[in-house]
Parts: sequence; C-alpha cells; structure tokens
Amino acid sequence: MTVAKPLPHDAAPLHVTGAARYIDDIPTPRDCLHLAFGQSSIAHGRITALDLAAVRAAPGVVAVLTAADLPFENDVSPSNHDEPLLAVDTVFYVGQPIFAVVAESHLAARKAARLGRVEYDELPALLTYDDALAADSRFEDGPRIYAKGDAAAAIAKAPHVIEGRLEMGGQEHFYLEGQAALALPQEGGDMIVCSSTQHPTEIQHKVAEAIGVPMHAVRVETRRMGGGFGGKESQGNHLACACAVAARLTGRPCKMRYDRDDDMVITGKRHDFRIDYRAGFDAEGHILGVEFRQYTRCGWSMDLSLPVADRAMLHADNAYLLPAARIESHRLKTHMQSATAYRGFGGPQGMFGIERVMDHAAHVLGLDPVELRRRNYYADRTDRGVSAPAAAAAPAPERISDEKKHVDLTSRGSADDSIPPAVPRPHSGAQTTPYGMEVEDFELGAMTRQLLESSDYTARRRAVQDWNATHQIVKKGIAFSPVKFGISFTLTHLNQAGALVHVYQDGSVHLNHGGTEMGQGLFQKVAQVAASRFGIGLDQVKITATDTAKVPNTSATAASSGSDLNGMAVKDACDTISDRMAAFLAEQHQSEAAAVRFRDGRVYVGGESYSFAEAAQRVYMGRVSLSATGFYKTPKLAWDRIRGQGRPFFYFAHGAAVTEVAVDTLTGENRILRADILHDAGASLNPALDIGQIEGGYVQGAGWLTTEELVWDGKGRLTTHAPSTYKIPACSDRPEIFNVALWDGSNREETIYRSKAVGEPPFMLGISAFLALSDAVASCGPHYPYLNAPATAEEIWRAIGRARHGV
Repeated sequence: MTVAKPLPHDAAPLHVTGAARYIDDIPTPRDCLHLAFGQSSIAHGRITALDLAAVRAAPGVVAVLTAADLPFENDVSPSNHDEPLLAVDTVFYVGQPIFAVVAESHLAARKAARLGRVEYDELPALLTYDDALAADSRFEDGPRIYAKGDAAAAIAKAPHVIEGRLEMGGQEHFYLEGQAALALPQEGGDMIVCSSTQHPTEIQHKVAEAIGVPMHAVRVETRRMGGGFGGKESQGNHLACACAVAARLTGRPCKMRYDRDDDMVITGKRHDFRIDYRAGFDAEGHILGVEFRQYTRCGWSMDLSLPVADRAMLHADNAYLLPAARIESHRLKTHMQSATAYRGFGGPQGMFGIERVMDHAAHVLGLDPVELRRRNYYADRTDRGVSAPAAAAAPAPERISDEKKHVDLTSRGSADDSIPPAVPRPHSGAQTTPYGMEVEDFELGAMTRQLLESSDYTARRRAVQDWNATHQIVKKGIAFSPVKFGISFTLTHLNQAGALVHVYQDGSVHLNHGGTEMGQGLFQKVAQVAASRFGIGLDQVKITATDTAKVPNTSATAASSGSDLNGMAVKDACDTISDRMAAFLAEQHQSEAAAVRFRDGRVYVGGESYSFAEAAQRVYMGRVSLSATGFYKTPKLAWDRIRGQGRPFFYFAHGAAVTEVAVDTLTGENRILRADILHDAGASLNPALDIGQIEGGYVQGAGWLTTEELVWDGKGRLTTHAPSTYKIPACSDRPEIFNVALWDGSNREETIYRSKAVGEPPFMLGISAFLALSDAVASCGPHYPYLNAPATAEEIWRAIGRARHGV
C-alpha cells in the first residue's frame, strides 16, 4: 500500500523549480483587465463626498465602480450579510474598500485608486476592549456562557486561589502568495472564476449573488494556494466578486491581486484575546474550579467570529479534567479589520488561557509545572476506573493576587533524572469536558512520559536552574505544554465531503475532491488513499484542480479536516468502482466477488491475475461503469452551541512539546535553543508530510506568541503592514536542536486508515516556547511575571521588571 509511506509532496519539484502555477501565473487573454480598490483612510465615519473624476481620467482606466454601480448583491460576508463589497454610506475601518478601479494593467489600477478624493463626517471609533465594552458593542446580545458545576463555589472553598489577566495579540497570515482571483466571462452570462481560496463553493455562492445568476452558472477552480492558514477561507470573496462584476460589465477577463501592503491592511487577522481568570487548587496542585472571561475584538463585521470564539471556549480545558468550570465569552464589535479564521480557529487562544493558569499555579505552589499538569490530566483511555476518595473539608482559601506570593523556584524539579509517575486526579466514571463531551481517547499520559524521557527533561531542568543561579545577564528557561485538540467543524453540517473518481481503460485513475491544496500535501495523501484502494502505484493516479463543476457543495478546507473528509469520500468512490470491477471479473471466472484482490498493480481472481490496466480494459469492454462519486459525513456529532452541550468533535488529536530558551535580561532579546516534540497523528497517512506540518505548525505558533506583533495607532491605522514592520519567524529563528517524532498509535475512531488530522494541532505546541520564556523571566525575581503575548523583546524586558519588583 502507498498509504503510510513517507512520500514527498506531489508538487515538490514544481515548487523548487518555480514551475508550480498559482493564480497570478495563469496565462491570461491579451484583453484582460486588472482591478484595485480605493480604500477608506479613517476608521469610522459617514461619506459626505466622493470625487472620482481624477480616477476615471487616469491613464489606462476603463471603469470605476462604487456601491451604486453594483448590479445585484453588495455583500461578501460568509455569515451575517453585514459586509458590503464596497462601502455604501459609512466606513467602518481603515482600509475598507470604497470603490474599485478597472484598468488595463495592475499598476495603472493601483495608481488610479490613489487619486480618489473622499470626504467624511468622522465618527468616534471603537478600537479597544474597553471602548467596545463601554459602548456595549457586540455581535451577540450578551456574553455566551458554557459551564460545568459551580465554579464560584469550588474556588471559594479552595485552599489556594490564583487570579490574573492574560493578553495575547492577533496574527497576520502572511501566506507567501497573496489574495488573487481571475474571472473569465462565458457565453450566456456564465462565469469561470480561478481563485486562491480554501472554500471554492463559498466563492461560487457569493459570485452568483453578485452577478445575479444561479450557482450552476458559476464555476470556481483552485489548483493550489501558496499558503492559506485560514486567511483564504472567507477573505478571497472581495476579489472574486469584484472581478466577476467587472467581467460581466465589460465582457472582458478581469484579474485582481493585492500587493502585500494592501493585503495586510484590507484583510482580517487572527482574533486577539484578553482573558481574565480565577482558579482554585488544592495543596497537591489539583484544580478544583476555574473561571474564564474571554474577550475578543472581532472587528467591524461578523465574518467567522462566532465559531472562532466558540472554539476558544471549547478548548478552555485543553488536556485537563476540570471538576467545575465557567467560561464566559464576549465577542466585541470594533472599528478594525474583521478578524477571521486562522490556523487553530480560536483553539489556540482558549488553550493558551488554561496553560497560563497551570503555569501560574505551579509558580504559586512551588511545583514542577509538568508535574502539576500531569496531576490534572484526563485519564488515558487505557487507565480508567479509579474510585474517587471522599471529599475532605477544605481549609480557608489562600488568595493570591497580582501583588502576592514569593516562591523559591530552585525547589522545583525532581531529585534524579528518572521521570516519576504522576499523581493523577482520581477518576470515577465518565470524564466529561465543560461542554459535556466524554473524553474516551486521551493519549497524553503515556505520551508525556515518553517525551519527558526522550527529551531528558529532568536533567535539563536542573541544568537550567544551575545556569540561572550562576549567570546574571543571560537566563535560561525550559517548559512543557500539551495539546488536546478537537477535530471536526463545530458547524455540524460542514462535516461532509464529496469526490469524483474515474478509472480509464488504460488503468490510469483521475480523481477530484472538494479539498484544496495549500501546500499541506492534501492532494498527495488523497492520491495515496486512491492508489491503496486499487492496489496500484501512485504514478497511475492524478488529482486535478478542485472544481465546483465536478464536486459540488464542498466545505472549506479547514478545521484540520481535509484528509479526514476527502480521504473518506475518495475511498467511498474507489470502493464503488472496485466492487463493480470485482463483481464483473468474478462472474467471468465463476468465482466470488469477495475473493477478488487488488494489490501490487494486479487484480487476482479465480486463480488468475491481470494487470490493473488489463482488468480495467476487460471491465470497460463489458460495459461496466468505471466512474463513481463518493460521499462521506462525519458520524457521532451532536452539538448545541447555544446550550454549550453535546459532542462537537469526532475525536481528539494530541501532542506535547518541551522547549528550552535563552533570554538576555538587559535587552529582552531571546532565542529558542531546543524543541522536542511528540505528536499524535494516529496511523499516519504520510509520516514525511505530517512531520513537516508539525515542524511548521510549531514555528508558526511560536511566532504568534513571540515576534509577531500587530500594532494599530490611535486612529485605527495598522502600522505593522509590511515585512519591514511585522516579523514572522525566519529560518534562523527555528530551534537550533529540533527533534520531532510521531506517537506510535492509531485512531480509535474509524477515520481514513485510522489516521488523525495534523493541520492545526501542532500549532499549539508553540505555547511551550512562550512558557519557556516565562520560566526564564520568572528566574529573575520572586514575583510571577505575568508575561503577555506576543513576548517581544520589549514585553520580556517589562516582565523582568514585574518579576523583580511585582506588578
């Protein structure tokens, strides 16, 4: 079987030679026009005058479109119909498109777009959490609350209580290929759209609305993206709709791509969060109750903010069994870019909150942070049934505020290098999350022990403590963090996929599915599935561009579900064809269809064998269809997001990381020295691709929490809108020692070949880098440093002051 083999990315030779074709590389007709947006220069205000005479007179300009010129729907929202393609009377953020220029060249369109003169009646702009809260500016009537037990009562009775605030910034997607679209008008008003999108069906839907035709008149094609990370789930709608409207108006092909500055100013980012927390622990470090208040700035339109904020709530437990929890979420409407999907889709933000709580509690209780975490884990699926002891009377709580509690950090760690067994929380009966889902597939107990041993954690922690005791300027830190990430769309109906498979009479196989390729290797994995079902070599299988005319009603390639959904849909189609082939050949040989075997490029039946090509030819001559559609829907899901109860996820993927860092205490400059990762990919479809995803996810996650800082000024202008001012991790920022291994296991649920999703879960492994920085900073003084993210050099320097002198 080709499944489980560490094969290279199917387009790797094209990538490294520059031959891979992206939207901007598609040969366009000579009469192709180009578009650019004229943008708002203020964060909030009414448009009182719009003078576009100079724009229309500019060289090369063919047309200029405003909202009044749009023939049908003026909406590109993926959710709430609250996001006009072009502003109508009011603007809501700096960079909002007001008019579109259609010109003979990309440069001509961009130059002309700068000539528009817009006058405003400027209105107050809500830019901060406090601004939005004071104005009660929200996307829901009030906060959404998920709860389990009585958290307030549990905290009140706890011997130790901690409380604090954690702030984390957003994140620019910084895909290497920017947003781009090409619209090609067809006869009868039809439209073909080539789009760099993770969601071709949504592009089809919004374009159809924009040009006033049924969806069958719009065909969307996506061969590949040069990165997406969630930023092309909904943000491509603007370009595709604008191009389609202009193509309908002019009868000429129309193309649009954002320059990097425009891309960063116009499009949405990861949601930033502020989390206030209170938690109660017993003397052994078991968490008794926790309360979270999660605040997020969603920007000016709803976009995907509600499910993002929901997923942050759903991951507020991460790997820990919370006896009592209350999670309160505020989705705030502000005058900024509309925050959108980003790898992890809110999960990282929610997970980061509970990891801060565990880190803070370990500092207060003087426990090794790994040991405290292990004591609060869910029980592994192979280790259940321990009876819970009777509850003891709790002493009066010791309340720890931001100004209190000195701890001798040198007391942390084990006395020898062996990994001691954890003192787990007693478990009785089903283990349920704060949203009522039973956790049946927990793997982190055994994974943690293996990683701690392979990374030599205990000895290295002691070495870090010894270093810090003798060095005043450069401090080191080491930290561990686990990941338990739920796999499925929380909007249940999106958990479906289709596929179309053809077997030709020469034995070659052609397939399409609804997933999109953005560099993650989805096409290669699905091709491996098809090759394995037919027992043939990968060279006999071709996947072509995702195409809404071939596979309809697809879901976005998101939620880490690309391989799960599309792999199963392709398997379904392949099995339909192979069953037909087996039945025909068995009849020819007076044999049983169940005895027919497809392997090693041959078909074995009735004591004879044929090459797959010969078998396909025979079946074709017998007038049996060699084409089939496949379909899959994820089972076992039942989720009520309003009540916050049910099973939103099919299964959980797990991972764990240990990171070591060094910090210059004079400047806050820092470096990741080493990272050790053990990740749960189930029975991996392709270990090479999965390890690549894990490495990239870790680095991107660490970037979010360290170097990537989005800064808006007091007028709502994004000041970090280019590589010169926004720092993603470079190659030199990766750990000097980078050890990645796959956990040897398989999925207990019936996924494609018992694999597990590996797109988003590794992103959260980067939290360990942040915790390691916090550990290094904490060694500078007796106080908990309350480090915020991103932990830039400036923020680290400030946190060192907090560690030394208190808040």
